[in-house]
Amino acid sequence: MNYTIRKAKRKDVPTIYSLIQELAVFEKEPEAVEITVQDLEEDGFGEQPKFEVFIAENNEKVLGMALFYYRYSTWKGKTIHLEDLIVKEDARGKGVGRLLYNEVLKYAHQLQVRRVEWAVLNWNTPAVEFYKNSGADIFEDWRIVQMNQQQLDDYIKHI
Repeated sequence: MNYTIRKAKRKDVPTIYSLIQELAVFEKEPEAVEITVQDLEEDGFGEQPKFEVFIAENNEKVLGMALFYYRYSTWKGKTIHLEDLIVKEDARGKGVGRLLYNEVLKYAHQLQVRRVEWAVLNWNTPAVEFYKNSGADIFEDWRIVQMNQQQLDDYIKHI
């Protein structure tokens, strides 16, 4: 199959949203998506984009995407955080994910960032193995810490 990787455009936002919803189902959290198509349009394609997206397609049919954004490390400097790499279920196992992954890493290299980072669920064995085989480190001693909007609201009330 012949795949094309390209930067997303504003017209891709409904498809990006659909892929995010598909990922939420895959990750067993279908109700976790709180953003809207409008949020994605404003945040990704407004005056100051907060993220970028690469789209994988075949004959103009979108097969997957990689959404990433810039971060700054006090130790490393410029970095990229790969938030999500999503491939539609019927396109998995055909090399689409690898192409998206490669495109993000090539882009990071071109920008001379000093680190690309992302998270992977421990039960997603194919992804864990893929990342290990690509030469990436998977840290067992670092924990992801998050505070959702309600927790933030509760915390702010007490300080």
